[in-house]
Amino acid sequence: MSSSRRSPPTQRVVALLDHMVAHPGEEFGLSELSRALNISKPTCLGIVTTLSETGWLVCDPDSRGYRIGPALVSAGRLARQAVPGTDVAERHLTALATRYRSACTASAVVGNEIVVLTSVRGDGRTDAAMAGSRYPFAPPVGLMYVLWDSDRAFERWLTTRPTLPVVLDHPHLRAVVAECRSRGYLVEGLTDVGARLHTLMAGVAAYDLPDEVRDLVGEMVSTLGERVYLGAELTGNDKHPTHLLAAPTYGSDGRQQMVLTLYVGDSITGAEITRRGKALMATAAAVTAEAGGRPPARRKAS
Repeated sequence: MSSSRRSPPTQRVVALLDHMVAHPGEEFGLSELSRALNISKPTCLGIVTTLSETGWLVCDPDSRGYRIGPALVSAGRLARQAVPGTDVAERHLTALATRYRSACTASAVVGNEIVVLTSVRGDGRTDAAMAGSRYPFAPPVGLMYVLWDSDRAFERWLTTRPTLPVVLDHPHLRAVVAECRSRGYLVEGLTDVGARLHTLMAGVAAYDLPDEVRDLVGEMVSTLGERVYLGAELTGNDKHPTHLLAAPTYGSDGRQQMVLTLYVGDSITGAEITRRGKALMATAAAVTAEAGGRPPARRKAS
């Protein structure tokens, strides 16, 4: 989207709501919000006053602090309902996270963004701060959200304007698609720097970064970013630095719906990767069945 069509007042409101959603249960004074969001106090006061009057925020009469209001809570519940099976996924992921003492998430593409629908910690507790995180759905981010979808969806993602100036290796990506469709899950290795870069990109409009900054970050992502392991690399007893495993759920139309992830963050053997991958696939299959979905007819990669 062209920056000339953006609305700065709207962006300030969105930034404030994003800040509140990222800190559920916390309360912020006017000065805190003004500093955190780099918005003048008069402007910030106008925003929080309007949001409080409409129920999106609540102002404590004693502390004069602002926190999430009932309208925002209701909107969050509706957002979860926008992707059927979110509650089912959370319940099944809780069991998986507890089994492996590792964080798990369910996420999906909503509009032109990847949204984390629910997140469960390794102790089985939900992570409200992680849920609601958003990432741009455009190269180099988002491959796993088209891996098990139609060939057309994959090609559409490939031709989407990248968020960063990266060169995509199309033959390798098609090999990844074939591998993951055959195996049923994805194994991703990610360096520490790459992980921090992906976290940094959450909610950031890379299109608006200065060209020189976009070029630098794009180069770093290309050099230090994600790596998808292919089957031949995971044989034997060698250990592999593994960031996460991912597997799809499907909707009633047989199309990929959510991506369930099991985080690892350690070096584990190929045999252990296989065990965890099969457990994740079983969880995804259970979510699909209970939510009324169905897996697609078996097909080959493009």
